[in-house]
Amino acid sequence: MSAQIRMIFATASLAGLLVACGANNEKVPGVAMNIQLTSTAFADGQPIPAKYTCDGNDVSPPLQWTNTPANTRSFALIADDPDAPMGTWVHWVAYNLSPSTGTLPEGVEKSQYITGNAMQGLNDFRRLGYGGPCPPPGKPHRYFFKIYALDTVLNLKPGLTKKELLQATNGHVLAEGQLTGTYQRR
Repeated sequence: MSAQIRMIFATASLAGLLVACGANNEKVPGVAMNIQLTSTAFADGQPIPAKYTCDGNDVSPPLQWTNTPANTRSFALIADDPDAPMGTWVHWVAYNLSPSTGTLPEGVEKSQYITGNAMQGLNDFRRLGYGGPCPPPGKPHRYFFKIYALDTVLNLKPGLTKKELLQATNGHVLAEGQLTGTYQRR
């Protein structure tokens, strides 16, 4: 088959795919959609109130998420600070959150198990659960709260690190969302 004929077939196939999958704004299978992750405590890109930091009660902020795929089997959550002086600092690791869960309340207990059979991992403070922002004095740090919709329930024990969780979720992420907050200590 000549190169010109192959090009015609490829163009026609691509056009058919775009009409079938993209004309009505649906996502193409296998492409992660965006989960909407929000908090009533702070807006995206805005300062995190001291209550949720080491300068306050050090409790986790309330989180809500929407726009998740129908075939989600569980959620995983990671919160970290890429601006930490020693490299990215992990503040929260949670996984196996129920697919019927669309929220985490303020002040999630700092234990192995939360909300049903959901589990928490180790943060970089070497503790289970949430450890709030506690940057050195100076310029503001950014804190990324990331939620992942997974096509599986992870067969893992509590206490995983961020690295271990990301390895376990490889190939299972259907969609993700992110909420960014900032915090500055003077």
